[in-house]
Amino acid sequence: MKLERSTPAVVGFLLAGLLSVWAQHSLMPFTEPYWGLFQNFLDLDVYRAGAQVVLDGGDLYQAKLLGQMDFTYAPLSVVLFAPFAWMAAGPAHLVWTIAIFVALYLVVVLGFKSLGHEVTWRLRAIAVSIVLLSALLEPVRSTIWFGQINVFLMLLVIADLARPEGSRLRGVGAGIAAGIKLTPLMFGAYLLAIRQWRTAARMAAGFAASVVLGFALMPSASKDFWFGTMFDSDRVSSPQTYGNQSIRGAIANFTHTDHPSTLLWLVLSAALVLLAGRACVLAHRHGQELLALSIVGMTSCAVSPVAWSHHWVWLVPLLVVAIHQIAERIPGPGAFALAALALGGFASAIAWRTHFAFPMWYANRSVEEAYLTGLFFKHPPPFDWFTTQPLTLILVVTSVVTIVAYRRPGPGRPAPAAGRS
Repeated sequence: MKLERSTPAVVGFLLAGLLSVWAQHSLMPFTEPYWGLFQNFLDLDVYRAGAQVVLDGGDLYQAKLLGQMDFTYAPLSVVLFAPFAWMAAGPAHLVWTIAIFVALYLVVVLGFKSLGHEVTWRLRAIAVSIVLLSALLEPVRSTIWFGQINVFLMLLVIADLARPEGSRLRGVGAGIAAGIKLTPLMFGAYLLAIRQWRTAARMAAGFAASVVLGFALMPSASKDFWFGTMFDSDRVSSPQTYGNQSIRGAIANFTHTDHPSTLLWLVLSAALVLLAGRACVLAHRHGQELLALSIVGMTSCAVSPVAWSHHWVWLVPLLVVAIHQIAERIPGPGAFALAALALGGFASAIAWRTHFAFPMWYANRSVEEAYLTGLFFKHPPPFDWFTTQPLTLILVVTSVVTIVAYRRPGPGRPAPAAGRS
């Protein structure tokens, strides 16, 4: 079935999108004070406060923003946040939220385009519906709720690296993304693994240029960050936090310590990098670049010292890959098997609500009661091994399925070919 030519597909996706809006409101009423989808914006306000510190001539990495929050991004990010510091809170929240939805839409459309789909009005309608569906995913909901930046970095990387090999300046955008937040550096390792030397060099140049620009604009803050702050992961948070969806967070939560074993973290991270790296290379060799990029993005989250759920927005292009494979590529029983896997992954990543009917300190403020979202806040024995770390498990399953599917050329699959762009 060609999605971009199927009116029934458009109708089905639009109905699913509308149903997801209802489900989102049932999960948490949009107007619920503080907990509603558009009622928070803590992280955006931290970005705005950090930019204001710089505009006022203050010390970016020593200032306590909003009373106790630290600024954790590279100095160049302030250039992006400054326009929002000049706005009042209300307009800044509105513009940022609209931009998030636009970025998600562009990720979906670019994803389908990279998979060979023609961008018709039907595909655009389907893309809008997928954006609404994706808002049910905890990483996307948290991105909207906190006013997070990760979806914009994802868009920059996909717009850059999902282009055909040999495209002009391909790699520079990913380098700039890494100069704003370090986790996209993982894409540099991916480019080296698939032997795209020129693209890797351009990414390195983009990253270096962003660092140099940061020093030119904010020399003192850049010195503080690149020679000190960037190595202090505790500025982000304590590792023993259920929302920390990284391998280090899993170790901390399972062993109930704020000082998880560094050796165990490195060993498990290396093992996951080898597994996911093999999956990425195979996906690339079989023309599945969007799948490869999704796996790399998720891997960068899993091996980070701290990875909040909203860092895992790479589930959105993975959802596009799953929809494409089910609708376009896999006939017969295979489609049902993949659909079951995709549905299971989607269900695992939904923003399941957990209500705590007592006062607590949460996200820089005291609350009378909490409505926390994410499967990782639920711990039903004996399944807490799964619910504590569902996002990393999605990455592991995706990597294994990719390796099994593409471990050797099969009927209709292109033979492996190394890229040289």
